[in-house]
Amino acid sequence: MTKNQLAPELLDKLESFLSTYPFGQKPDELYDPIRYILKLGGKRIRPLLSLLSYGLYQNDPEKILSQAAAVEVFHNFTLMHDDIMDQAPLRRGKETVHEKWNPNVAILSGDVMLVKAYELFLPSPAEQLGEIIQAFNQTAAEVCEGQQLDMNFETRDHVTEGEYLEMIRLKTAVLLGFALKLGALLGNASKEDQERLYDFGVSIGVGFQLKDDLLDVFADQAKFGKQVGGDIISNKKTFLLIKALELAQGEDAKTLNHWLQMEEFDPHEKVQAVKSLYEKIGVKKLAEDKMNEFFSTGFSQLEEIQKVNEPYYQSLYEITQALVHREK
Repeated sequence: MTKNQLAPELLDKLESFLSTYPFGQKPDELYDPIRYILKLGGKRIRPLLSLLSYGLYQNDPEKILSQAAAVEVFHNFTLMHDDIMDQAPLRRGKETVHEKWNPNVAILSGDVMLVKAYELFLPSPAEQLGEIIQAFNQTAAEVCEGQQLDMNFETRDHVTEGEYLEMIRLKTAVLLGFALKLGALLGNASKEDQERLYDFGVSIGVGFQLKDDLLDVFADQAKFGKQVGGDIISNKKTFLLIKALELAQGEDAKTLNHWLQMEEFDPHEKVQAVKSLYEKIGVKKLAEDKMNEFFSTGFSQLEEIQKVNEPYYQSLYEITQALVHREK
């Protein structure tokens, strides 16, 4: 991901912390799913952002492994519950918790993960703990608001671009912003830098989701690692579909609505047809432009912070740039 060795070293320490943390023992059915979902891996981007943002101001990021882990535990709690709502069979190529056990176990284990996230914040300095919990509570509520909006969109015929961008800001981006602000706060950064890092996280978070929308349709199947076109097959209201419905005219509008209304179809045929319409109508470029607008805003915000520890700044910059240019 980066030539800078800071990130791999911090990730190793984080993995060690997560694998040895005493979440609980009995009953097995309550705690085994927590260990299971955390062992499924993932990029660990959110806790890494906390560690690196702390490292901008202090030289001992391993001191906040617990707080960084809290962000990752909360994130996986949301995934566990989202998978139940989506009835998803797989997570990172493995059975989801509700499939491996059952939905009731997944709900209860997820509840414990949320409790443990709060527990992991407790080593914070007493004078900062209240502010951390307040910011976390706001973020957690906003993530839930975003998930509810996403579910609302499933039953609505019309969703605007603005509504969609607000949904992904809440569902995805605010947690990235919180992760960065958390590290800066614990590192005793200025209030201005804390807010700049939060804004940076939110901006790139929206950009990352727009990138996901594009990759789902236009990625190289050999590199993508999962089925290309899943959003098209399920009629998911992504930025691309929302703009296509807004801009399609005449025969293009008829063709698009034909595919959206079909209940039985060949998946490959539908993906190719809708993908061609996206390119013809020009929504692929619109999505790329909007994504790049958020990325540009984000990196401008990052450039404004006080660069205290240059190696950490460079590592943070390289990691986020790698995500911007990813192909899967």
